Amino acid sequence: MLKKNEESRLSFPHEQAPGTGTLVEMAPGIFWTRIPLPFRLDHVNIYLIEDGDGWALLDTGIGNSATKEIWQAIVSGPLAGRRLTRLIVTHYHPDHIGLAGWLCERYGLPLLTTQTSYLGCLTISLSPGALDARPYRDFYARHGMDPATVDLVSSQGHNYLRMVSPLPLSFHRVVDGDTLTIGGREFQALTGDGHAPEQLMLYCPSENVLLAADQVIARISPNISVWAVDPEGDPLGLYLRSLKRIKARIPADALVLPGHQLPFYGLHDRCDELAEHHAGRCALIAEACARKPHSVADLVPVLFPRQLDPHQLSFAFSEVHAHVNFMLRRGDLRHAPSTDGNSRVEAA
Repeated sequence: MLKKNEESRLSFPHEQAPGTGTLVEMAPGIFWTRIPLPFRLDHVNIYLIEDGDGWALLDTGIGNSATKEIWQAIVSGPLAGRRLTRLIVTHYHPDHIGLAGWLCERYGLPLLTTQTSYLGCLTISLSPGALDARPYRDFYARHGMDPATVDLVSSQGHNYLRMVSPLPLSFHRVVDGDTLTIGGREFQALTGDGHAPEQLMLYCPSENVLLAADQVIARISPNISVWAVDPEGDPLGLYLRSLKRIKARIPADALVLPGHQLPFYGLHDRCDELAEHHAGRCALIAEACARKPHSVADLVPVLFPRQLDPHQLSFAFSEVHAHVNFMLRRGDLRHAPSTDGNSRVEAA
C-alpha cells in the first residue's frame, strides 16, 4: 500500500513531471514521460532510450483506449521520423505491461522481459475468472474478512488485473546478470522481488543511471503483498533482501528513474528509508498483537486507518498479510488458538 515518506534525504533533478505526451531528457539519450492511470496512484513513468536509428521503450501503461491514443500521439509527435525498436517490460502489473501486446503488434516490436513477468501476466490473461475462485475467497475469509468485503474485493478489488491486452505469443527472456546493448551503451540487468517476482531493473554504468521500476520509489513504498495463490509466501523478506542487493550492486550516487513519482538521487538512503518504514509497520503489528490475537483483517485498520475503496482494500489486506508472514517466519508472532476456524496471530 502507498505510504508517504515525510523526512527524505533525497534530491530531485526535476521538481515537476512532464505533461502527458511530453518528453524530458534525463541523461543523454534517455527520456522520461508519463501516462495517466485511473487509480489513486494516477500515473506511470515511461522511459524511452535512443537505440541506433530508433527508440527502445520501457513499460507501457494499462491496456485501454486512452493509453493507446497517448502512445499514438507520442509516436506521431515527439518520436516522429524514427522507428520503435523493442519493448522492455519491467514486471507483470497492468500499469507496466498492460499495453505490451498492442504495442508489439501495432509496431512490430519484440517483447523483452523476465520469464516470471511474462508467465505471470499470461496466467491472469488466460484465466481472469480464477480471481473469483472459491479457494481465493476462502483465503480472505479464513483471515478474518467478512463475506460482504470478500465479495467486494473478489469482484471489484482485482478489476485492474484485467486491464491487459493479449500478450505476444513469444518473448525474449531477460535474466539477472544479462547485459543489454541499447544504442551502443550497455545496460546491466538485475532483478528484485517483493513488489513483483523477478522485477527487472536496468543499470547503465556509463551514465550511472538506474531504471528502477517499482522497486525503489522516492516518496511512496511499493506495495508488498501476499496473494491467495501463495498464501505462505514471504514477499516482505524477499523485498528487504532485494534492497540490500541493490545497495551492494549500484552506486549510492546513481540517478534513479523509478516507475512512479519523480526521478531522484539518494538511492542508498532511500533503500534504508524503505527498510525502516517496514520495520515501523512491523512494530505497529507487534504492539497490537501483544494486547490480543488479531486476524489479518483485524490488522488492516492498524496500518491503514483511513477509509479504503475495494481496490485499495485488496492491496491493504495483502500488504498487512505480507508483514504478518514475515513476522511469523522471524519468530515475532505465532499462530493463536482458534475456535471458529479463522486464523489469528499473537505475540510470540
